[in-house]
Amino acid sequence: MTLKKRAYEVNFDGLVGPTHNYGGLSYGNIASIEHGLSVSNPRAALKQGLLKMKLLADMGVRQAVLPPHERPDMETLRRLGFQGSDSRIIEKVGKESPLLLAACYSASSMWAANAATVAATADSADDRVHVTPANLVSQFHRSIEAPFTSLLLKTILSDETAFVHHAPLPAGIHFSDEGAANHTRFCAEHGQPGVEFFVYGRTAFDTADQGPFLFPARQTREASEAIARLHQLHPDRTVFARQHPAAIDSGVFHNDVISVGNENLFFYHSQAFSDCPSVLDRLRRKFAAWCGGELILIGVAPEEVSIKDAVETYLFNSQLVTLPDRTMCLIVPSECRANPGTKIVLDRILHEDNPIQRVDYVDVRQSMKNGGGPACLRLRVVLTEEQISLTPEGIHMNDKLYQDLIRWGDTRYRDRLHPDDLADPGFPEEVRTALDELTQILRLGSLYRFQRTES
Repeated sequence: MTLKKRAYEVNFDGLVGPTHNYGGLSYGNIASIEHGLSVSNPRAALKQGLLKMKLLADMGVRQAVLPPHERPDMETLRRLGFQGSDSRIIEKVGKESPLLLAACYSASSMWAANAATVAATADSADDRVHVTPANLVSQFHRSIEAPFTSLLLKTILSDETAFVHHAPLPAGIHFSDEGAANHTRFCAEHGQPGVEFFVYGRTAFDTADQGPFLFPARQTREASEAIARLHQLHPDRTVFARQHPAAIDSGVFHNDVISVGNENLFFYHSQAFSDCPSVLDRLRRKFAAWCGGELILIGVAPEEVSIKDAVETYLFNSQLVTLPDRTMCLIVPSECRANPGTKIVLDRILHEDNPIQRVDYVDVRQSMKNGGGPACLRLRVVLTEEQISLTPEGIHMNDKLYQDLIRWGDTRYRDRLHPDDLADPGFPEEVRTALDELTQILRLGSLYRFQRTES
């Protein structure tokens, strides 16, 4: 085993955008469907996300922010045949197709776990960080994110000697890719070589593969295999596993809804995978062979927590992070405290012999109502100290940035947004004013299309 440079897992959280609304757009995401067309609070959503980021930064975890995408996506609406000024288009789409308008207004880029899949320097054959933005073709409102995600990640990880950026996979159902929500990296320490774990819902080119019956399987094996090739991962240090179709039909639309891993620990539901014992055995053997030591497994049986409760509380959509003292902390939604089963499991974990020595409950209810817990809100990127120094300084969380973003949100975000409000022809300009100020706070320059076209 080759020892690499010391590295850190940096949590890049998506800032909740000013258009955060409940459009009920995500088929297969039970929370999104149930809360569709209800009233959202973008200001509260932003503050909840920021408070979670500040919690991690205060614990000594490397934390950065990703700015939201510009919404509404006027370019997409024009590609679909709507013409005229922005305000005229908004008014017309609001009358003719309010669901399309909601899709083009969606603030779903806040769930940065779907932004991309990233390989660490220690795992790629060329010793560089590899980045592939997700194509997200399974949901229209998310499929329009890939171009700006690519631009954003290239802006933040810009040094070509350290970072390799790949184009999103071909935009078709055979290579449907949902990003790091279906990817986990196990290792002894972040800077050492690891085992890459890819989870998929179906095999697209296998005509006999029936998949789940109720909800779509969003990740294909073919997509995961393509990313492993692009990132130059060693086949012997890569594991592919299939989600259980029944879990997908129960609302487990991504693997990070039913399991979470960090370094040498895996926290999972026993009904997460089609052949769970075989999956765990492969992970254990490869971890022992390539990382050294034992992979610690913390399983939860259905009699402890049903899949239904796991989906409702997002117990497994928690952030599992390593603290500076080498213990681990589990950041879970506050809904887990109110559910007797999940609370018992978390209390049990704290009393057992494992690296998790702390559990923090966070309020991210605005995100949860749209089907995204703490883990959905962040993209994990393993970087060395030198690679961190190559990223823009203004995006890294500290006390000043936190306060600046809170003030910005208080000034520029609405505290009530109904789906009908999206038809307000003046809303796009309101959003642009907010985003223009944000790029100044983060010191990212002319990032958005409207800034480049107006300059």
